[in-house]
Amino acid sequence: MKRSVFNGDLLRDMFLMGAALLEHNKASIDAMNVFPVPDGDTGTNMSMTMQRAVAEIRSCDSDTAEAIAAAASLGALKGARGNSGVILSQIFRGISQSLKGKGDVISARMLADAMTSGTEAAYKAVMRPKEGTMLTVSRVMAEYAQKAATVRGAEAYDVLEAMLEGGEDALKKTPDLLPVLKEAGVLDSGGTGLLTIFRGFMLAANGEDAESMDLDLALPGETPEESEYNSNESIIASTDVNDIKFGYCSEMFIIHLHDDVTEADVDRFRDKLCRLGDSVVVVYDTDIIKVHVHSNAPGKVIQFALMLGEIDKLKVDNMREQNRQIKEKQKREQKEQAVVAVSAGEGLEEDLKALGVSFVISGGQTMNPSIDVIAQAIKKVNAKTVFVLPDNSNIILAAQQAANVVDCEVIVLPTKTVMQGISAMTGFNPDASVEENREAMTECFGNVVSGSVTYAVRDTSYNGNTIHTGDIIGLVDNNIVEVCKDVAECSRALIKRIMEAKEDCGFVSVYWGEGADEESAEALVAELTDEYPDVEFMVRKGGQPLYYYYISAE
Repeated sequence: MKRSVFNGDLLRDMFLMGAALLEHNKASIDAMNVFPVPDGDTGTNMSMTMQRAVAEIRSCDSDTAEAIAAAASLGALKGARGNSGVILSQIFRGISQSLKGKGDVISARMLADAMTSGTEAAYKAVMRPKEGTMLTVSRVMAEYAQKAATVRGAEAYDVLEAMLEGGEDALKKTPDLLPVLKEAGVLDSGGTGLLTIFRGFMLAANGEDAESMDLDLALPGETPEESEYNSNESIIASTDVNDIKFGYCSEMFIIHLHDDVTEADVDRFRDKLCRLGDSVVVVYDTDIIKVHVHSNAPGKVIQFALMLGEIDKLKVDNMREQNRQIKEKQKREQKEQAVVAVSAGEGLEEDLKALGVSFVISGGQTMNPSIDVIAQAIKKVNAKTVFVLPDNSNIILAAQQAANVVDCEVIVLPTKTVMQGISAMTGFNPDASVEENREAMTECFGNVVSGSVTYAVRDTSYNGNTIHTGDIIGLVDNNIVEVCKDVAECSRALIKRIMEAKEDCGFVSVYWGEGADEESAEALVAELTDEYPDVEFMVRKGGQPLYYYYISAE
């Protein structure tokens, strides 16, 4: 059914359907990553970004198209993971900005302009935009949208249809624009994810109901970092006092329930609390009800509760006053400088902290932290200046966006591997000036050559290498340079290559992770020590998942 305009209710359904379709296809999109390594995660990153957008939309108290677009933008920004997730959040941000002040409906012209605005915002967010990626797909979709909108009598449906046509055409051409895609025999994974979302939009526009389809709409489980930051104290600490919508946190038990209380009465009680505030939790278990709610009328909460029974263990906290006290305490205890780093692996985390990192975000190769998680970590260390070490090329963009949503000065050092992050920390001195630390840390991680050893998860070709599933692959600075059948053989060849790449190499670090052990790492280094007596080797437990070894030469 063609629609001349899209209203807020339909836009809500579009986002739900887009998120559902992406979640349903994320594994196949993950498999499209050029590198055949086991941590290809474009589909997962984009899906988790979309799920946070959907969560924000579901909590939105307005049904206008403008409000739904704004909620999607805010949620995507908070949940953006990896480069693809950040770019997606910027597309939604541009769309939202274009629809601001436009009310409840989206016309053909408004849809075309919104997509153009979204594309422009995405290109601006990337320091060196590369064609043949999801940026290209977005740009061509916007171009097709503009052409469709100029046709006399064009409807919003016509523009969406043209956007999909343009996206399909652009996606097919991505291998011609990016040779690495052609060699690997894949289309751009980010572009595929973007097109999948808009295919979901079209399904909703055609009247399909996301809830009735065999698609996974469940929100993903929170990571430990997100769970930690979702506590009352963390929310209060990270929020401006003027942004606290509901100021009183009420908690209580309702005991000795009245004889005539039914489950329906408890449901009505829960509905009343939902109209009063947010963060509502009502747990009913036979003869007791546990209650938690944020509101501006704790007296009404108590009044409603007394209609069900007696109140016990009542606690009402003024969250605005808590916020003021926490902010004042943070101000008194604020450090001059601190460092936040991203890493996965117990041994790596211990070494980073020993070198002076204040907070390590668990993540990296296997799970890219969201913009919100990085921003909360920056706030947590409570310093005037915070250095951020992403330690992964797919986290740098998210870290840069996180820097824009916090109040302190943030310096993102573009470390692309954990080994670069460790090297950067050898140049950090808490007593030095910010600029001195920036220069020293940049020089240190710029002088290290880093490598890693993992296994291939699919057949492909890369940089002239034919790779089969299960092959052991060695990477230098994220480029595949060794393909072998044996872990020890690949690791030995990789270390030699790294040492050759680093002139006057005097020190090599070998961190062993999942699939390796200290004995095999020591045996590997023992062979090389005999061959390179002037080089000092260090073996450490990294504990990193999916990668047998992380290696660096300095």
